[in-house]
Amino acid sequence: MKDFKKYYIVNARPEDLYLALTNPLTIHLWSGEEAEMSTEPGSEFSLWEGSITGKNIEFEENKKIVQQWYFGEQEEPSLVTIKLHEHKQGCSVELRHTNIPDEDFQDIVDGWDGVYFGALQAFYED
Repeated sequence: MKDFKKYYIVNARPEDLYLALTNPLTIHLWSGEEAEMSTEPGSEFSLWEGSITGKNIEFEENKKIVQQWYFGEQEEPSLVTIKLHEHKQGCSVELRHTNIPDEDFQDIVDGWDGVYFGALQAFYED
C-alpha cells in the first residue's frame, strides 16, 4: 500500500471548488461525466461511469472533504482527504490519498494529476 500527497492551485474560490467537487451537476460540467454524489456522510458516490466509487465520510463546507475509495477487498480503507485553502491565485488544494494498492498507484496518481485536478484547473482557467 502507498500514500500520495500533493498540492494543486486552482483558479477558483474555495466555495466554487467545493461545489465542483460535491454537486453532481457541477461535477458533470467540468468532468463531462454523470456523477452520483451527496454531501450526506455515509452516502455512496460514483464518478466517471463507476470507475471511482466509495463512501462519503466527512464534509466541512467549503473547506474539507473526506471519502473512502473502494479497491475491492482491502484490510485498511483507502481514504481521500481534500482540504481547500484561500490562495492569492484562487484555491490551494491539499490532497492526501492513503492506502492505495501498489498495482493501482501510478494510475491513481495520473488520474489525480490529469483527469481530476487537471480537468478542474482547465475548467477554471481565465
